[in-house]
Amino acid sequence: MAREFPDDFMCPISLEIMSDPVILSSGHTFDRASIQRWLDSGHRTCPITKLPLPEHPSLIPNHALRSLISNYTNISLPKSQSCSEPQAPISILTSRSSSLESKLESLSQLGRLTKGDSALRRRLTEAGAVPVVLRCVDSYDPRLQEKALSLLLNLSLDDDNKVGLVAEGAVNRVVKVLRVGSPDCRAIAATLITSLAVVEVNKAIIGAYPDAIPALVSLLIEGEGREKKEAATALYAISSFADNRRRAIVCGAVPILMKLLDLGLERAIEVLGVLVKCKEGREEMEKVDGCVKVLVWVLRNGSARGVQYALFTLSCLSCYSEEICSELRNEGVMEICIGLLEDDNDKIRRNASTLLQTLRGNRAPR
Repeated sequence: MAREFPDDFMCPISLEIMSDPVILSSGHTFDRASIQRWLDSGHRTCPITKLPLPEHPSLIPNHALRSLISNYTNISLPKSQSCSEPQAPISILTSRSSSLESKLESLSQLGRLTKGDSALRRRLTEAGAVPVVLRCVDSYDPRLQEKALSLLLNLSLDDDNKVGLVAEGAVNRVVKVLRVGSPDCRAIAATLITSLAVVEVNKAIIGAYPDAIPALVSLLIEGEGREKKEAATALYAISSFADNRRRAIVCGAVPILMKLLDLGLERAIEVLGVLVKCKEGREEMEKVDGCVKVLVWVLRNGSARGVQYALFTLSCLSCYSEEICSELRNEGVMEICIGLLEDDNDKIRRNASTLLQTLRGNRAPR
C-alpha cells in the first residue's frame, strides 16, 4: 500500500514532498528550489497569500519541518483512532495518580500522531493541552521534558499555534531549558525558538525576554554540535528583528560566531550576515583578529549558501572600511568575485558584483 504523506510535507508550488523546506516572510513554507525559481522569475509576492514581499526576501530554513519529514514513519492506525479525541492522554498528564511511565507513553503517543495530523494539533490546543504540556516541560525528569518539548515543536508547525504557545508562556519555559536542560532538550528548545520566530510578532516577544538571547549565546559556547547548530539557527531567525541584533551583539555573539565559523560551523556565517546589517555588528567584527581571513576562507571553500552570506558580510564591512578593502584586495577577493559573476546562483552573482564594485572604489559614504 502506498505511503500517504501529510499535506504539511508537500510544497504548495510543486505539490511534492519537500527536501529543503524554507519559510518565507509571509510565514508559509515552500521547498527551497521551488520558491527560489518563483523569486528568480521576478515575483515579489507570496504564492499563497499574494501579499508583497521585500525586494530581497529571506528564506529561513524550516529545520523543525525538515526533521519531521526525514524522521517520518508510517503509523498504521485505524481512522477512528488517529482522529480520536485527545482528552484521554491529556487526562493522564493532568492526573496526580498517573505514573511517570504512563505520562511518557501519553506524550509519545501524542507526539507520533501530531507529526502529520494538523486536525489533531488543532483539537489538542482547543482542548487545553498546551498548559498541561508546558507543566511537563517544567519537570525535572529529562525524559518527560524532552517528550513534552517534542510535542510542543509539533504543535508549533501551525501558525495559529505559534502565537498561542507564546501567549501561554512557552518562551519562559523554553529559555529555562536552554540554560539547565539536557543536551537533547536544549537542542529541541532552540529549534522550538526558531519555529516560534516564524511569526514576526514573536521575534520581538522572544527577544524581550531578559535571558532568551543570552541563553542562546551561552549555548553557542557550552553546547555540543547539535546544540550549537540549533542555537545559531534560532539566533538567525530572531535577529531579523533589529532590536534583537543589538541584543545579540551586546551579549558577545560576534566573536563567538567568528570562532565557530573558523572551526567549521558554517551556519554561523548566516547569523553574521544578519548582524553585519547594523553599525554595532560591523564594529564588533572589525575588532576580531583574523575576521577577513575567516570570511575569505568561506568564500573559497564554503557551500553556495555560505558563499552567499560571506559575500554579503564582506560587502557590508568593506563599504565602511578602506582598511578592509585593502586587505580583501591583497587576499585576491577581486579575482574570486570575478569568477563568481558566472555562478548559477543569482544571489551569489549579485553579491559578488556588489562587493567587486566596492573593491574597485565605488564605496558608500559613511
